[in-house]
Amino acid sequence: MKWQQVQGGPSAVYVVVLEAGEDAVAELGAFARDRSLGASQVTAVGAFSEAVVGWFDRRAKDYRRIPVEEQCEVLSLLGDVAVAAEGPTPHLHAVLGLSDGSTRGGHLLSGRVWPTLEVVVRDSPAELAKTHHPDIGLALIDPGRTESRSDAQEARS
Repeated sequence: MKWQQVQGGPSAVYVVVLEAGEDAVAELGAFARDRSLGASQVTAVGAFSEAVVGWFDRRAKDYRRIPVEEQCEVLSLLGDVAVAAEGPTPHLHAVLGLSDGSTRGGHLLSGRVWPTLEVVVRDSPAELAKTHHPDIGLALIDPGRTESRSDAQEARS
């Protein structure tokens, strides 16, 4: 992974370029934690050699895994970064284009980059925190909760 900050200040903007073989979800999670992001928007284009997207099954309170076992274009990847119990965490959705023109989409669970994934991360000075909802099975952004990035870092220590 290579990255460059292209705008400074309280609303920093980063361009992150993932390289062949890297897992997009793991790398973007590590980037978010390393930069202590707390309220960011993420967009990207590129391609994967394989990926797994998920559809949230509300009865099972878990994602049904939808494997994409072929080269696919990342037609759209968007999401956010908010502070969860484990620190800054990306929540990403993707639409992937297949060789026959069909698509697969959902929550991005993993994506093996090939040849590249070009990501724009727009941070904000705001703090967004996620709250786990056991009745749903998900951690969702809670606009009323303001756990700071430093609070999340302390909780992980």
